[in-house]
Amino acid sequence: MAYRGSVRPFVNFNAKHDAEILHRAMKGLGTDEDVVLMLLAARSNDQRQQIKAAYKTTYGKDLIAALKSELGGSFESLIVALMTPPVLYDAVLLHKAIKGVGTDDDVLIEILASRSRPRLRDIVKVYEKEFGSKLEKDICSDTSGYYQRLLVILLQGSREDGVDEANIEKDAKDLYVAGEGKFGTDEEKFITILGNRSAEHLCKVFAVYQKLYGCEMEASIEGETTGNLENLLLAVVKCARSVPSYFAETLYRSMRRAGTDDATLVRVLVSRSEEDMLDIAACFKRKYGNSLYETVKEDTSGDYQKCLLYLCGPRD
Repeated sequence: MAYRGSVRPFVNFNAKHDAEILHRAMKGLGTDEDVVLMLLAARSNDQRQQIKAAYKTTYGKDLIAALKSELGGSFESLIVALMTPPVLYDAVLLHKAIKGVGTDDDVLIEILASRSRPRLRDIVKVYEKEFGSKLEKDICSDTSGYYQRLLVILLQGSREDGVDEANIEKDAKDLYVAGEGKFGTDEEKFITILGNRSAEHLCKVFAVYQKLYGCEMEASIEGETTGNLENLLLAVVKCARSVPSYFAETLYRSMRRAGTDDATLVRVLVSRSEEDMLDIAACFKRKYGNSLYETVKEDTSGDYQKCLLYLCGPRD
């Protein structure tokens, strides 16, 4: 399969050389932010980890601590995010979402609905190693009801494989009976089907549902559920249809409100930069008529903007 990330491994890579360049950029009065951002944005995450190791070997200092002492604001958050290994980055985001004041449900929903099965299992392991507690237990202590139950189902990372042709129509009918077809809602049925079936299977179920009942799955969920459960079910449905399209919408929303939601902008651009950013950018252009690159450019400024634009991929 063709590589769909916006950031590729740098070809003539030399970790020690890069560590020296960064050291020089941060030495003395002021920091050459341009050098820092151009270098780190143009390396893959694996290469950044090698630079970090070379920096410590050469200068006896932690590179992330050095960067933090020199940078500030959104630009610092972005550079620190780029320096974090992807699975650890997800684990840190989840820990912050649960352990802060209140719960950042948007982050919980986004990560658990969009990550692959192997990735979710890795996150669970890294979370426990890093924070000394079980992710499932921490999620359960911060959430409740059917919302909690669906998060736990997704966290298992054990969706079924392939398409079960014999059950496509049955699932579509069961979802109708659980929602539109009755007074009240059978949430249990929604979370069991949407939480356990494969994306390919669910797409076929949604098509049959539309054909039988003249209504999109998303509209039924919006009519039958509310709050966090509604948001999580919608994210699961959107990710089953297209993960890049889901993230294009997330990015659009982060920039089309009063003030930019920088936390979401950074989280999505960093976490998808080596996954499917080219597809996200294509979906963005198709859905909203403007390129992701130009939209980010309009909404941000300075070194922070330059670094984000690098992660967006080509201008078109």
